[in-house]
This record gives sequence, structure tokens and C-alpha cells, in this order.
Amino acid sequence: MKQEIADILMRKIKDPRIGFVTVTDVEVADDLRNAKVFVSVYGAEKATTLKGLESASPYIRSELGKRMRMKFIPELLFRYDESVERGAHINELLHEIQEKDDEKGPGHE
Repeated sequence: MKQEIADILMRKIKDPRIGFVTVTDVEVADDLRNAKVFVSVYGAEKATTLKGLESASPYIRSELGKRMRMKFIPELLFRYDESVERGAHINELLHEIQEKDDEKGPGHE
């Protein structure tokens, strides 16, 4: 489902509110009624992108219905995945620490 949604977003959706979006995970509820679609957004306003995704949700569901053999296509709930942003921030902090250590030179603990 994750790959299919990503493909639909990349190839079929032309909404200008939806910029460069990566589908990072999909969690389908046990009863198959809902699916949380986690996305990371690059270089665009998150709230605007999520609104665009929500408005495209019925179309995405219909495309999923054509592509996947499921009795019921779940309702898609788009959520922003903050883990990518947090990972980039941690990486930035580690890089700063490394630069400070390099400035001190060898032998300074």
C-alpha cells in the first residue's frame, strides 16, 4: 500500500499544494477501516501540503481500489512524519560537535 500511494502521489496527483512528498510509513487499522499515511514534506508548507493530500484522498482511494485486490479500501488519514526532520536535526548537532572537537585538535578530551 505504501508503494502504491507513493506512486499515485508521484504520477497522478497534480495539486500545486502538494510539493515533494515522501510516504514514510502506512499503518492500517486491524479492522481495515482506516490507514494512517505518514509523509515527510520537503521544501513546502506542511499544513498546506496536508490539506492538499486530504482533498486528494478520495481520488487516491479510488486509484488504490483499481490497483490492489482488497475487499475494502481504508479511509486514508494523512499525518506528518517528524522522524525525518528530527533525524536531520540530530545529524546537524553531531556535525557541530565533531567540528568543535576538530577545532580543539588531537589530545584534548
